Amino acid sequence: MALVIAGERSGVGKTTVTLTLLASLRRRDRLVQSFKVGPDYIDPMFHQHVTGRACRNLDPVLTSEVYVQQCFAYHSQLSEYALVEGVMGLFDGIGHGEWGMGHGDKGDKGTRGQGDKENNHAQCSMPYAQSPTDFASTAHIARLLDLPVVLAIDCSRLSGSVAAIAHGYRSFDPRIKIAGVVLNRVGSDRHLSLLKDSLEPLQLPILGVMRRQDNITIPDRHLGLVPTAELPELNALIDRLADLGDTCFDWQRLLPLLKSEPLSGFASSSLSASFPVRIAVARDRAFNFYYQDNLDLLQQLGAELVFWSPLEDAGIPKDIQGMYFGGGFPEVFAQQLAENSSVRHAVKTVILKGMPTIAECGGLMYLCEQIIDFEGKSWSMAGVLPTSAVMGGRLTLGYRRAIALQDNLLVKANTTVYGHEFHRSHLTLTPTQPLFETSRYDCDENMGCEGWGLPANIYASYVHLHWGESREIPQQFLQECLKVASSKTWI
Repeated sequence: MALVIAGERSGVGKTTVTLTLLASLRRRDRLVQSFKVGPDYIDPMFHQHVTGRACRNLDPVLTSEVYVQQCFAYHSQLSEYALVEGVMGLFDGIGHGEWGMGHGDKGDKGTRGQGDKENNHAQCSMPYAQSPTDFASTAHIARLLDLPVVLAIDCSRLSGSVAAIAHGYRSFDPRIKIAGVVLNRVGSDRHLSLLKDSLEPLQLPILGVMRRQDNITIPDRHLGLVPTAELPELNALIDRLADLGDTCFDWQRLLPLLKSEPLSGFASSSLSASFPVRIAVARDRAFNFYYQDNLDLLQQLGAELVFWSPLEDAGIPKDIQGMYFGGGFPEVFAQQLAENSSVRHAVKTVILKGMPTIAECGGLMYLCEQIIDFEGKSWSMAGVLPTSAVMGGRLTLGYRRAIALQDNLLVKANTTVYGHEFHRSHLTLTPTQPLFETSRYDCDENMGCEGWGLPANIYASYVHLHWGESREIPQQFLQECLKVASSKTWI
């Protein structure tokens, strides 16, 4: 057993409710494993900061339904309690309708080993009259894992209507077990009394009451919450959340729901290949968007990961055979990145010598000649790619189906992969020989060609990939690192 925290829509305080639960559990010295529905990078950072354990993403678009079950089963059994934070509203998915993360086509086979996704979706037919639009939603994950749901409701602008909301969510899909509600942003004792009176006929447990909190806010910016590494007062905030959690939840009812129990039939598969290479992984305030499963796969395949900072370090790590630049916020730290010229020049030198290098989104921007920030200021970057990244107001956001147009560092030509884009920058020059032809996940609407694969030892793309069901991707990357390791001295 474990528990899913869902919202009736976006912005109701799911993350605050989740962090409050996690903080209070950790104060009680409970070992808790957290999960996040969808492709989010930043919320999992907050989970990990509180629990001390890497949060795992549960995303059947980027991986598969089976992988979601395997991932949850394996990691939850290693802890005393398990908690899943949902995404958007409980039933907001991508089937035949659009939401912020894209669309949902189930017809192609990629490299993920999951078979026909259309068949997978058919096995999850909906009992209600509407077309199934909740693939990859919080409800979908709750059904896959057979977990009860706690519904967080923003009560700041309602009283008696709370009963209609709760009743609608509880009855919409009878396969979803609503274990209770958390009433968030309650204004006063009188307000709470009205809410309780309205909910009483439903006999739906109120598992938590969170009053309006003026002293608990997490700052955000153009891509969501500000990451944990940039918040010096975060520990004090977590302490306030723990104080709140100690008193606002019905722990007698919640703890049994949160208790983690082993699931049978979903053993984690092992990897047998061994690639004894050292990979430099850029991880600091500018580069911190990594799926923990990707890093784990590299280590399971035999790689040694060397974490370093393009912001702070005087040079790149010694004796490495590959580099990995994840996404993040290089535009926020563009001046500091530019001023660390010794690192920029070293990165360019080893890449031009043939160092296998993965650069996703923010990493791609770092390999450009320049980053032009929101104020129009230009900052020099590594200069590997003959283009500049320009920040703008337009948000590019959504799941992508990408077909490789050529053999490249990670995949062979004609391979289909599934990824996710999330950025506010664009490039001044597109590649003459792009990596991928991309389309929306749910249809054949072409989203253009994308990605840099020249020189041939780089993979630079705006599309974030999760390798959980595409283990040949890290294998191919490490194989290329191993090929050149014996023939060249990099540094």
